[in-house]
Amino acid sequence: MKTSDSRYCKCMYFASGALARKMEKLAINNWKKVGLSPSHAYLLIMAIEEPGIQPGTLADELQLSPSTITRLIEKLEEKKLVIRTTEGKLTNVYPTPKGKDLHPQLKSCSAEFNESYTTILGKEESTRLVLNINRITDKL
Repeated sequence: MKTSDSRYCKCMYFASGALARKMEKLAINNWKKVGLSPSHAYLLIMAIEEPGIQPGTLADELQLSPSTITRLIEKLEEKKLVIRTTEGKLTNVYPTPKGKDLHPQLKSCSAEFNESYTTILGKEESTRLVLNINRITDKL
C-alpha cells in the first residue's frame, strides 16, 4: 500500500515514521559497502575530519543521545576504527589508521546516498524537503 493511501496518511507521526523507515532502508543499503550502519559511518567521518572530537559534540551534530553516541563509539572501537582518550574529565575520539583509510569510501558512500534519493525525488524537491524537515524539526 502506498503511504498516501493509508488511513493515517494525514497524521504527521505515521507519515514521518514511514519516511524515516524508507530513508533508513535506502541508507543501510548504501552504507553496506563499508560494513557500517549510517550512524556509525557519519560518526567515523566526523572523527576523521575532526580528530579529538568530543562525544558531546558528536551527539549535538548527529542529533543523538549521549548514550547512543557511547554505543556507536564502542562498536567502532571493536572494529578498530576509532580510539578514545581521556584527559581529566574530557574524552576525545580519534580515528585509527584503519579508520582513516576508509575516508575516501565513506565520502563516496555519502555522495552516492545523496545522489540516490535526489534521483528518486529530483534535485529541487530533495533540497526543499531537507530544508523543510530541518526547519520543522527545529520548531519541535
